[in-house]
Amino acid sequence: MKAILAPDEIDHPRRRLLGIAAATFAAAQLGSITHAGAQGSGTQTATTAPSASSRTSFASLKQVDAGLLNIGYAEEGPADRPPVILLHGWPYDIHSYLDVAAMLAAEGYRVIVPHLRGYGSTRFLSDTTLRNGQQAALAADVIALMDALEIPRAIVAGYDWGARTANIVAALWPDRCKAMVSVSGYLIGSRQANESPLPPQAELQWWYQFYFATERGRAGYAKFTHDFARLIWKLASPQWNFDDATFARSAASFDNPDHVDIVIHNYRWRLGLADGEPQYDAFEDRLAKGPVISVPTITLEGDANGAPHPDPIVYAKKFSGKYEHRLITGGIGHDLPQEAPQAFAQAVIDVDQF
Repeated sequence: MKAILAPDEIDHPRRRLLGIAAATFAAAQLGSITHAGAQGSGTQTATTAPSASSRTSFASLKQVDAGLLNIGYAEEGPADRPPVILLHGWPYDIHSYLDVAAMLAAEGYRVIVPHLRGYGSTRFLSDTTLRNGQQAALAADVIALMDALEIPRAIVAGYDWGARTANIVAALWPDRCKAMVSVSGYLIGSRQANESPLPPQAELQWWYQFYFATERGRAGYAKFTHDFARLIWKLASPQWNFDDATFARSAASFDNPDHVDIVIHNYRWRLGLADGEPQYDAFEDRLAKGPVISVPTITLEGDANGAPHPDPIVYAKKFSGKYEHRLITGGIGHDLPQEAPQAFAQAVIDVDQF
């Protein structure tokens, strides 16, 4: 396996020029925004991606054996430039990053957008492998992908399951993570903490976790996967008027043969109703302690996120490195990179300069 230089070892003069280009890109794409200093917080008003630049698909998809999986992923931008790994959530897929990937590739980043286990063209290499959706397993998949692609260090960014996965990569493998962008901040979970009941109104927001805990819920999700996902999209992003074609692009990824098993295991594992795998026990023990994340970080939140999410004040102290939080206004919901791609791409560019 050939040696690959870390991003900060490559072509420093050109990287500085790229920073200037990034600033030009920000002005052109984002319009007028305001934000505070690196240790503060700020508000940005999202602008809608111009229809002329909107895309309906990635140029091509690739496959690579990585760890337990054959991972399907989109790749855009120069192969020898600083890598960015964009991680999607549930029930979404890589198409959340169509516009973000194009913007970052245009700025000279190598952009990798993988299908998580149980989505799209990603498949398990063995029929006997447990269809495990626990948080540490998904993060280990990212490290395996980086190893397979000979990426020593990358910016990681995500929302929903993808944000949690990015958090874990940054917490457990900080040497592999140059910086991070995370929607809804710090989402590392603890099964021990999940044993404590929440007030009824808060429990109501997690209705689908309890539904998935039952065999009726498993059967219902398997039978009505697309209908279920569409409902979640509407609840999580109440002001996002997505069209049928946008939903259908992502919904096709849920036809993966392992999708239902991964989703059900993920939520049952969180509640202590399904076992994980021993090889992840040491990771989960560390994660249960709520480790502080030291890599440079920008956290984002949409002003109309209808999904359960923590208040930024709660998690601000979880980031010990250079840190900034941004509230994205304009009716932006849970799928922030698809609803506000300019703001998400700008955060990746900015955190790279921290």
